[in-house]
Amino acid sequence: MDFGLVLQTDPPASRVISLMQRAERNGFTHGWTFDSAVLWQEPFVIYSQILARTERLVVGPMVTNPGTRTWEVTASTFATLNDMFGNRTVCGIGRGDSAMRVAGRKPNTLARISEAMKVIRALGSGREADLGGTTIRFPWTKSDAALPVWMAAYGPKALKMTGEEADGFILQLSDLYLTRYMVKAVKDAAVAAGRDPSEVTICVAAPAYVTDDDSPAALAHAREQCRWFGGMVGNHVADLVAKYGEHSSQVPDELTAYIKARQGYDYAHHGRSGNPDTAFVPDEIVDRFCLIGPVERHIEKLNALRELGVDQFAVYDMHDAQEAVIDAYGQQVIPAVNT
Repeated sequence: MDFGLVLQTDPPASRVISLMQRAERNGFTHGWTFDSAVLWQEPFVIYSQILARTERLVVGPMVTNPGTRTWEVTASTFATLNDMFGNRTVCGIGRGDSAMRVAGRKPNTLARISEAMKVIRALGSGREADLGGTTIRFPWTKSDAALPVWMAAYGPKALKMTGEEADGFILQLSDLYLTRYMVKAVKDAAVAAGRDPSEVTICVAAPAYVTDDDSPAALAHAREQCRWFGGMVGNHVADLVAKYGEHSSQVPDELTAYIKARQGYDYAHHGRSGNPDTAFVPDEIVDRFCLIGPVERHIEKLNALRELGVDQFAVYDMHDAQEAVIDAYGQQVIPAVNT
């Protein structure tokens, strides 16, 4: 199993770079960041510095969207980084929850994501793409240029499109039941589209918090540090409930039931521990959606995720123990999972 590190691009950028270097030294293969231009610093500028100061780390956004940059600019940015550092980027893409909403726009439609994925992948891989009547190609890309595009999804239509069109699937939670359900939906869609389902890389992303023991006090602290994640996922879940209704046969209750007490969301606290808008998230959801507890619990759950077809686990590292979790994974978790 591969391991990734997910960070926000809060200033100073030097700390983001340093944590990514630490991750590579500890055996992580991927470095991911949020991409929301109003809330955080520009990730692609920081990627160039991460790539220059690491040797193997693959970097990319978790996730960008097709609405805040024109598609040829997005593709050119990836292709330039790959030309400079080798093919060490991956384009994670989604609807653009925070990036679009904090700028007063609605998240992108699936149709727009589908079009964008085709254009960005083609251009980033040195091929031609149609920009709505104008066909272009970057004349400067190398013959081995390649840009995989991974799609973030929860809902039935998005899962189907991921299986049909994306190179990878990003699932932002680590609940075993929902992982099984959604990985199956993606792979079934790939088969129905005539694809080899093994060609779709499966990436589960969630907060991880390693405690010294499983005492009530240690677990309570870990839950509070990771409760923000249920609120972030809840934004996407609220959209699904608005679209499909409660107790829909198309969306599992295991994903949607917990947001009944949700009363809005302030993006000023997005993705941060202590987020006051996540009090509605129960401990059960934190335990299901995240990895918390002693090292042994992390290893057990990661092995279960691997059995479900997960190829990469990406650690959301937004809490008060960033270095400690990176080191614990490097020294104990990753070696145990990959023996």
